[in-house]
Amino acid sequence: MHSTLTEHARCLYGDEYRPTPPCGLEHREHFFVEELTFADADSILAMLRGLCPHVVDGRLPVWIRNLAYRLVLLQRPDEPALMREAAENLWMHGPDWDDVAADLMKRADVLEAG
Repeated sequence: MHSTLTEHARCLYGDEYRPTPPCGLEHREHFFVEELTFADADSILAMLRGLCPHVVDGRLPVWIRNLAYRLVLLQRPDEPALMREAAENLWMHGPDWDDVAADLMKRADVLEAG
């Protein structure tokens, strides 16, 4: 078993900034998604920021990024900075989610306004 969610993602998807560590474990995406589903927000954010430190980089599939941000926002629904980070990710990866990204930005503005 991997010691962190980041390590599991790195083994499965690779990392632009570090070599993939040698690992004798079986890597199946559904095992990773199960781990991601029940991970705490700090672990998910560590993975996103470790493997995708800039919005335009990283080897995580877009759908994994979107799911990860969704799970973080469910755990931390009142954090405007996270809403904006998720919105930037959505805007970067296609117009399909522009409405959701715009809504996240509006919600962040409302929260900050008080």
